[in-house]
Amino acid sequence: MEHRHFIIHKPYGYLSQFITNQKGNKNKLLSELTFDFPDNTMAIGRLDVKSEGLLLLTTDGKTSYHITSNKVEKEYYAQVNGTVTPEAIEKLKSGVEIGFDGKKYTTNPCKVAIINPPNFPERIKKVRDDRHGPTSWLSITLREGKFRQVRKMTAAVGFATLRLVRVRVGTVHLENLKPGEVIEVTKLLT
Repeated sequence: MEHRHFIIHKPYGYLSQFITNQKGNKNKLLSELTFDFPDNTMAIGRLDVKSEGLLLLTTDGKTSYHITSNKVEKEYYAQVNGTVTPEAIEKLKSGVEIGFDGKKYTTNPCKVAIINPPNFPERIKKVRDDRHGPTSWLSITLREGKFRQVRKMTAAVGFATLRLVRVRVGTVHLENLKPGEVIEVTKLLT
């Protein structure tokens, strides 16, 4: 059987899944995107409903397992509340304590840098504006991906995440994909 692979720009407000068993779910599903995905297509990893950006899909469980392992880097751009301090950057780089599954967990060391505001399309739900104080943009690259990890990490150093966009998984980049756009590819990582 020939497996199929897809790169999408998951919009804000969508769940990273095709169906849900949640009663009263008001969030959109990947099945609502204007693309005819084959049966057995699965999201590789997740982006929470408020996060956006690069999401990889496949019909191949082995590919999914490899990419979600700690071997593949995932890079996120996070817009955070306030002007980030060098001390906060160093804490993020060396690992911070966050809650996960009711337990305390210290994140692995990762790459963190302050970046210029990226040129992303406006989000459906507007991020607050500059009248409410300054914001900073960070590039955070890690190999793990616990539930809401980047948001928990920035909060742990005193800077709440306002917008979170995954821009890279391994060698695959978001580039100029528009929210909701889907591209089929022959393989996902080189």
